[in-house]
Amino acid sequence: MSQYTFSTTVSGQFEDVRERVITALGKEGFGVLTEIDVAATMKAKLDKDLPAYRILGACNPPLAFEAISTDPRIGALLPCNVVVRQIEGTVAVDFMDPHSVLTLVDAPGIEELAAEVRGRLNKVKEALEG
Repeated sequence: MSQYTFSTTVSGQFEDVRERVITALGKEGFGVLTEIDVAATMKAKLDKDLPAYRILGACNPPLAFEAISTDPRIGALLPCNVVVRQIEGTVAVDFMDPHSVLTLVDAPGIEELAAEVRGRLNKVKEALEG
């Protein structure tokens, strides 16, 4: 089975961890373009309860520009999603692995670009763990 995420768990309150994730993303050049509150959506649409669960759509503009310039259709694979979710007494942070996703694109330079994005997201993960 293909590995499409890499993850860490962080101690703390959900909202505090979410803010730490956004701050750490910013230090690596990512802004959060979208934020989807999955738990609230499931409650509103299906009347189902989920623990806190947010999907952050993270974008590094220079790297996104490079990717789109290489293949304009690559926008269908952007932005990089980061999931922040409550699990029992901790908060899990799951990062989309750009290498897994961007290898779907057969274009010169994409593999190197995917490695750059993954490296930056891995630094975010390490910052959360440190």
